[in-house]
Amino acid sequence: MIELKNVAYSYGGGALLSDISLTLAAGSFYFLTGPSGAGKTTLLKLCYGALQPTAGDVLLFGEDVAGLARDGIAALRRRVGVVHQDCQFLDHLSVAENIALPLDVSGRASAAADGDLNELMAWVGLTQRAEALPPELSGGERQRAALARAVIMSPDVVLADEPTGNVDWEMSQRLLRLLVELNRMGKTVLIATHDLSLIRAAKTQVQARVLRISNRQVQLAGADL
Repeated sequence: MIELKNVAYSYGGGALLSDISLTLAAGSFYFLTGPSGAGKTTLLKLCYGALQPTAGDVLLFGEDVAGLARDGIAALRRRVGVVHQDCQFLDHLSVAENIALPLDVSGRASAAADGDLNELMAWVGLTQRAEALPPELSGGERQRAALARAVIMSPDVVLADEPTGNVDWEMSQRLLRLLVELNRMGKTVLIATHDLSLIRAAKTQVQARVLRISNRQVQLAGADL
């Protein structure tokens, strides 16, 4: 579904990532770990076409990103749900309106979509907060709203950048269970995290592989986590 072939990325004149070859197959579950500044967020952005590699090729659903016009990339990116690390929302819109924004932008808002929105908000446990404004949400509620917004278009792939970085352990486990459920529905999931305890907990629930960025390259980590 997402394939990187000998990908490199340079930033500020220096190489951040180099010679990365990686395939995220349909229905797979991956963690991406590594020290701060190693390039986890950059690698995620390469995976959904937000950044172009300095060298190598990125294929989204079989299409080479480098050969696509902006509209073509935008169409492919609708098949990828992204949970960003900073969880930004439009503060003048309600939680429900923020989650539904991708539907509005794509022109897919409808009565059926409203039903899907209500079901999705129940799934992430935010039904009672539908009319709240983003500044009124707790950290855990913001993360669940961000996850709901990322999957409202029913993407094939879900990429999450440190989704549990600002919440307590109990909430991180709740978010993990939601991501595992998405994987069981057939979604490909890639989570960037520095939290090894989260990875260990996930391995009791799902067959997850761990990728580690080290020396500008991605390696498959062993079982010693």
